[in-house]
Amino acid sequence: MTIKEAQKLVDDWINEYGVRYFNELTNMAQLTEEVGEVARIIARRYGEQSEKESDKAKDLGDEMADVLWVLICLANQTGIDLEDALKRNLDKKTKRDNTRHKENEKLK
Repeated sequence: MTIKEAQKLVDDWINEYGVRYFNELTNMAQLTEEVGEVARIIARRYGEQSEKESDKAKDLGDEMADVLWVLICLANQTGIDLEDALKRNLDKKTKRDNTRHKENEKLK
């Protein structure tokens, strides 16, 4: 699925099942909450914190999908074409950083 298709899929779902989008501030708070859930799993599963028994069954992919869902909602609400934005962002990074990381001694 393309990013454009994902944006349409989310919009169709919201219109059919969700009644309407939450407002942008509510969705921003929701995005922060979802990113926190991803951070919790990564910190405990891959970091130095021990993983609680209740966290072991959590699906990292599902939590990442929650982040993507809310990000797509925000993009739809604010008229952002994420596919185009990502292409522009990659172009910017390529022009700006085309040798920076290769020359970074810390990464060798």
